[in-house]
Amino acid sequence: MSPFPQGRIGGRGAITATAHKLACLVYRMLKYGTEYVARSLVEYEAQVREKLERSLRRKAQALGYELVAKASPSSPS
Repeated sequence: MSPFPQGRIGGRGAITATAHKLACLVYRMLKYGTEYVARSLVEYEAQVREKLERSLRRKAQALGYELVAKASPSSPS
C-alpha cells in the first residue's frame, strides 16, 4: 500500500499532492534550519507500530479493557 493517495485522486492529483509534500519539507528545512533525516524502513515501521499500539491501548482503556502482550510461544522440546 502506497503512502500517497494516488488511487483516490488520480495521477495528476497524486503529483500535486507529492509536490505539496516536498514543498512543505523544503519550507520547514529552510525556515527552521533543520536537516532532512532519511529514516530506514525498519525505523519507520517500528514507529508506526508503536503509535498503533498506543492508540489501541487508549481505545481499550476508554472501553474499560486492558491490553496484555501475548506471550511468545515456547519451543517444543
